[in-house]
Amino acid sequence: MSEKSFKALYVTENPDGTFSREVTTRNINNLPNHEVLIDVKYSSLNYKDALSATGNKGVTRKFPHTPGIDAAGVVREDKSGKFKAGDEVIVTGYDLGMNTSGGLAENVRVPAEWIVPKPANLSLKESMIIGTAGFTAAQALYKMEAFGQKPENGQILVTGASGGVGSMATAILSKAGYNVIASTGKQAKADYLKSLGASEIVDRAYVNDDSPKALLKPRWAGAIDNVGGNTLVTAHKACHKEGNITSIGIVDSPAFTATVFPFILNGINLIGVDSAHYPMERRKAIWNNLADKWKPGQLKHMHTVVSLQEVSGYIEPILKGETYGRIVVEL
Repeated sequence: MSEKSFKALYVTENPDGTFSREVTTRNINNLPNHEVLIDVKYSSLNYKDALSATGNKGVTRKFPHTPGIDAAGVVREDKSGKFKAGDEVIVTGYDLGMNTSGGLAENVRVPAEWIVPKPANLSLKESMIIGTAGFTAAQALYKMEAFGQKPENGQILVTGASGGVGSMATAILSKAGYNVIASTGKQAKADYLKSLGASEIVDRAYVNDDSPKALLKPRWAGAIDNVGGNTLVTAHKACHKEGNITSIGIVDSPAFTATVFPFILNGINLIGVDSAHYPMERRKAIWNNLADKWKPGQLKHMHTVVSLQEVSGYIEPILKGETYGRIVVEL
């Protein structure tokens, strides 16, 4: 291939309204007209990528399109002057892979303000094992600690713990000194979650109280919730006073039907996490934490490496919740 050709996963909309995807050769000249051209070395497969790859127009409005909300690689050229050729960089979030050609390709071209210089203590591969999933989990902890969360306050609940974000949350919290209760519907993954540092494994039914009680006996000092719905409600009802609950995912439901009693009687904080548009200075601070004091020691056990050609085989399993850990794409 020429220097202007690259391989990419390409999703197209058919005349009958269905969608097809294939790995094809594209030309760099067809990428968006942004400042920084990056040779992608690693990407990852996320739930949002699977939605885009199956034609979900709530994620991606126009097709054909290349998904991939994560990319790590080497700068080839930068018209802005902020980076130089050869710089190792990370791009997660913003519009990458949504309506801007994404990281499931050998090249991306993005605005300079989307780019995080890769911290010295992370390899490009490690940064994509972490990816948006780990960044989101770390952002949750960053915000919780801003509201006074400390390991000595008590256990932290992680729901949907065997998924990509849940796995990373479990490992990051453990590295940061927290005692983790991991809630999962996949009891076969109990040993895996213990290997990530979880001190207690509970079935998801443990965090699904359907009683009319407004408050429950406290079980945890805070939570990172990937499930939503009644699980998120239960996380509030059973949280210690002054605890922090972060809402990250809606695997079960986006609905939140609860009383205000956990807030006005126990002082619980409900914290939202939007990893896509998080301010750059705080974004860099979190990535520096992930390269240092929050870097999980179990990264090599938390992922599966696949090629670009193998990505399609993981789309349906990730949508059905049949995967665990992180799926890293080596370009």
